[in-house]
Amino acid sequence: MLELFSDFTLRNVAMGAALLGISSGVLGSFALLREQSLLGDTLSHAALPGVCLGFLIAGGRNLLPILLGALVTGALAALFVLLLTRRSRLKNDAALGIALSLFFAVGTVLLTYIGNQNNAGQAGLDAFLFGQAASILPADVAVMAVITALSLALVLGFWKEFKLLSFDPGFAGSLGLPTLLLDIIMTVMIALAIVIGLQLVGVVLMAAMVIAPAAAARQWTRRLGAMVTLAAVFGALSGVVGAVISALATGLATGPVIVLCASVFVIVSLLFAPERGLLWAALRSVRQRRELHSHQVLIDLYQLADAHGNPQYPSEAGMMNLYYGTDARRALRKLASKGYLVKTEHMREEGPHWVLTDAGYERARELLGEMGLAA
Repeated sequence: MLELFSDFTLRNVAMGAALLGISSGVLGSFALLREQSLLGDTLSHAALPGVCLGFLIAGGRNLLPILLGALVTGALAALFVLLLTRRSRLKNDAALGIALSLFFAVGTVLLTYIGNQNNAGQAGLDAFLFGQAASILPADVAVMAVITALSLALVLGFWKEFKLLSFDPGFAGSLGLPTLLLDIIMTVMIALAIVIGLQLVGVVLMAAMVIAPAAAARQWTRRLGAMVTLAAVFGALSGVVGAVISALATGLATGPVIVLCASVFVIVSLLFAPERGLLWAALRSVRQRRELHSHQVLIDLYQLADAHGNPQYPSEAGMMNLYYGTDARRALRKLASKGYLVKTEHMREEGPHWVLTDAGYERARELLGEMGLAA
């Protein structure tokens, strides 16, 4: 932590990565909810020609015109996708694939053209493909802070509209909301989030930063406000932790490490989130199977007692174990712990027996009623 505050380069990278994580987490939440996860990949690749055009216009590697160029081409790609989906029969995934291929191809051609110009200022321009965090300066961080603040201000200003558009666009249109305009604003905002991450993470990996924090946050909550907040926190932590790890370890690129940290948040969330985590889902499934098994044992004991006309009919434990296997012991113990069964020595030479209690008898009748069977 001391090095984080004392090292000039690391401090700039950590601050920039935190800003990137916050903006991409917040805006990526809306993209995820609207099932537009591939939009981040498309816009990040579409930013490449804007990077090249910004370089050509500025005549050098000046961050502001490069980011503005990336924003313009990213926004054009987003509008191109909207045009294809609304004015043609193409589905959303096909439109995204066409836009990604077209704009990235143009960007590659421009990058090759710049490389053949023998311009001394072109050095490091191709780092926008994979990111070059070490080149970030305080002025770059200031630009990223302004863009992040603008994105957050737009989210707060259109919070209700974006929320409605994300969950029920049809209802939003029926209320008279300008859904097309809101769609354009939201898409341009996602392009803004991608633009500020180009220098840190690069075109290729930026899509992960848009989706990963939001995907991790989605596992922990069902409320949009909590999800957006968690996504911002996960994104910021991924950026700062990734920057610190890449600085402390020799030879590790910052951008990929940041993405790996974000991926760790996704994996941990998928496994351990209380309601949606795979681990808890597996444990719930095991508990439910055991519960169903104990219910079946209880019903069978009830039907056996009913067939003999004796609610206190003793069922031999050995017979139950033979019929159900080893799982019968666990089910019998569980039912006994709930007060549904009692263990008794009916005939000493035959071993222990199980007898339904009044509570167990009534519970079995309730279960049969819930199943629609006559008790």
